[in-house]
Amino acid sequence: MIPLLLGPLADDFILFNLARYTTFRAGAACMTALFIALVFGKRIIDWLRTFQPNGQPIREDGPESHLLTKKGTPTMGGVLILLSLTLSVLLWADLRNGFTWAVLFVTLGYGCLGFVDDWLKVTKRNSKGVSGKQKLIAQGAIALGAAIWFSLMLPEPLSTTMAVPFLKDTLVPLGLAFPFVAMFVMMGASNAVNLTDGLDGLAIVPVMIASAVFALIAYLVGNRVFADYLQLHGVQGAGELAVFCSALIGASLGFLWFNAPPAAVFMGDTGSLALGGALGAVAVATKHEIVLAIVGGLFVVETLSVIIQVFWFKRTGRRVFLMAPLHHHFEKKGWAEPTIVIRFWIIAMVLALVGLSTLKIR
Repeated sequence: MIPLLLGPLADDFILFNLARYTTFRAGAACMTALFIALVFGKRIIDWLRTFQPNGQPIREDGPESHLLTKKGTPTMGGVLILLSLTLSVLLWADLRNGFTWAVLFVTLGYGCLGFVDDWLKVTKRNSKGVSGKQKLIAQGAIALGAAIWFSLMLPEPLSTTMAVPFLKDTLVPLGLAFPFVAMFVMMGASNAVNLTDGLDGLAIVPVMIASAVFALIAYLVGNRVFADYLQLHGVQGAGELAVFCSALIGASLGFLWFNAPPAAVFMGDTGSLALGGALGAVAVATKHEIVLAIVGGLFVVETLSVIIQVFWFKRTGRRVFLMAPLHHHFEKKGWAEPTIVIRFWIIAMVLALVGLSTLKIR
């Protein structure tokens, strides 16, 4: 909104020229989202408590400590993230940019799905929520719609291909399968973050780290000079997603203020599905889908631990891990929750650096 309002006045008022710079608006979006989250955080948590007097339902088959330490804590804190993120993006992003609206569509669509899932959990007092089949159908419909939207905005040949990191000229042709591959990326990222969200602060910090990486990637691929210098596949207009990613960082920081141990609120599926979907959508828009698997490697490992556990248990009746996802395995081994969380953060940071290296090693 601000670029549309102040941009035309930049020639008369030099200060308004800042509204034309993506870097300035990205920083402003981050600070605005953080401010909104801090101001409204306590009020939203109090509102969540009005219909969640007993907090989020805790899995009885989960770590025993959770029944004591996490009982009574409200969920659906993703509402705070989505509110802060959306208001900040609408304020600072160029609303003429189609990529911004497409990514918002995925983020809010998955957020609404997560909200319904969380609502059913807290009102029915069980940990089931929306059935797995219904959730996958809804996720697929939202992601496929966004994937087709992206393919219409992306230039040729990027609209039907997938870029390969470390190889500057390699594009894997997908043809009509591209929307379905893009759909899989968004769905996979969404569910991966959802599976990782099991301990206080465990998912939100890696999301911020990945968002920071993709804010830089979006800015670079959207800038023709930088894209040519780094031999990246340029995507005109994708640079505006740096504003979105920066707003996501600010909103996540604000949420972390209240989610820091001991958490006053959990993000729930409202937040985790939306955040993962947002990262997946940005990766598709910037043509760095494979890089997302590197940067978000922590989410990938958590997801693989569940897949391996289920597959092996059905096949042999035995477990590979004491409990899945992987962070619960370490809880069962006696690791303290802060130890698990901080070590997983370190792993996420290392993977982010590896992902960043793909920008130069070509």
